[in-house]
Amino acid sequence: MSSIPAAADVLDPEVEVLPLPDVAARLDQPVTRVHQALRDHHLLALRRGGVLAVPADFLVDAEVVKGLPGTITVLHDAGFTPDEMLRWLFTADESLPGRPIDALRGNRGREVKRRAQALAF
Repeated sequence: MSSIPAAADVLDPEVEVLPLPDVAARLDQPVTRVHQALRDHHLLALRRGGVLAVPADFLVDAEVVKGLPGTITVLHDAGFTPDEMLRWLFTADESLPGRPIDALRGNRGREVKRRAQALAF
């Protein structure tokens, strides 16, 4: 079985993260499904304090934020590393305005994906 991809902790320490077992509980899925979502580039994880975790902003209620998996796929296909993807999602973009993750959470996924696709060129 392939290893679980993880970024370094490139986010501000104030960004809340959830250990993988907590993510699984919130999604009401076994932790192995979370592992698979990470391998399939539907979620991103980072190592904080030696623990594999997912940013809490990636979840809304009991679901992954709509549009996040597609955005991660676009960034991955553009050659972004997990570190670069996390930085991009959590860095303010004046043209949105705000952070791409906030735009995704605000149901503005098309705008975010358009910007991600433009980065590939």
